[in-house]
Amino acid sequence: MVAYAVRKKGFRGLCVREVQKSLKESSKRLIEDKIIGLGQGANFDIQAAEIKTPGGGVISFAGLQDHTAESVKSYEGYDIAWAEEAQTLSERSLELLRPTIRAPGSEIWASWNPRSPSDPIDKFFRGLTPPANAIIRKLNYTDNPWFPQELEEERLHDFTANRDRYAHIWLGEYEPSVSGAIWDRTILHTYRRSTAPDLERIVVAIDPAVSAEADSDEHGIIVAGRAGERAYVLDDASLRGTPRQWAERALSIYDKWDADAIVIERNQGGDMCRHTLQTVRPGVSVIEVIATRGKHVRAEPIAALYHAGKVSHVGTFDKLEDQLCQITAAGYEGKGSPDRADAMVWALTELMPPLLRKKTSHINWDDDGPPSASGWMRS
Repeated sequence: MVAYAVRKKGFRGLCVREVQKSLKESSKRLIEDKIIGLGQGANFDIQAAEIKTPGGGVISFAGLQDHTAESVKSYEGYDIAWAEEAQTLSERSLELLRPTIRAPGSEIWASWNPRSPSDPIDKFFRGLTPPANAIIRKLNYTDNPWFPQELEEERLHDFTANRDRYAHIWLGEYEPSVSGAIWDRTILHTYRRSTAPDLERIVVAIDPAVSAEADSDEHGIIVAGRAGERAYVLDDASLRGTPRQWAERALSIYDKWDADAIVIERNQGGDMCRHTLQTVRPGVSVIEVIATRGKHVRAEPIAALYHAGKVSHVGTFDKLEDQLCQITAAGYEGKGSPDRADAMVWALTELMPPLLRKKTSHINWDDDGPPSASGWMRS
């Protein structure tokens, strides 16, 4: 923002947060330090409430919670609006800000450490339909060539002493949702891959919802594959809709991945599921499985495979991973049903029966060490 103000005379910038009770809670001090650090102090007039920029411009600071649709109009001619700690922005504040910044060539910047995929800023930029003209970057300590030793010591401490929150604090993953979850985001992140190897077998697993109402649970549709003694979660095609719609989606994803079979749970309307699939495509290979234990009990041996480094997610599946991190040994602590997680458990149970019959040991981090600063998604 300081560089923009130097290059463009009369530049106007707006720094916003959801709540700003005083300028001490704003980005003002950060910008002042950058002005001085860049040797530009003579070109700016740092005042008590704002910063005057070269050529008669200004950098202003505001809390959006205090504004109305009328009062926010005073910022219509601004060039840049920067929302810091944007994970705290409410739906209302985001709706106020977006149409306000409308000058030719104007931009909205947002920086945040993700808390939940349901946060308005996260849904807007990283949901199913992000803006076509948005530039979205995920940046961690691994991208900082000046990452200081003092912070590296803090990171390593959190890795060993604060594992539940490590991935949120240091890797930009969502907040851990529940205490005692059998999955954690550090494990999901550690074994994440950007690509999968040649796979011996691929399946599509379905956890159908019991109804197709607007507020019903989703139909979980997960694709997974196996190569040797490792499994790979490849795709999440879950959706809400009618039985015909989930069947068509499952068959589409089945074709996309050239899968070997579709796995369905017989307890959850197995005959109906088979009939629905085979009505859309007669002869499709369907494997029926029977649930004899609760969801969280079935999930525990699969979670053990993750902790043993036997399962990798190929890419990031935010909603699936959010569900996984809300499953405890006592049950699911999230809202509704863990449809995506349940479908994934069925897929991996079908792919990995020999390993599930073995006693799976956990990784000893003292031997392997914590994730290094050199790797995020390993191929």
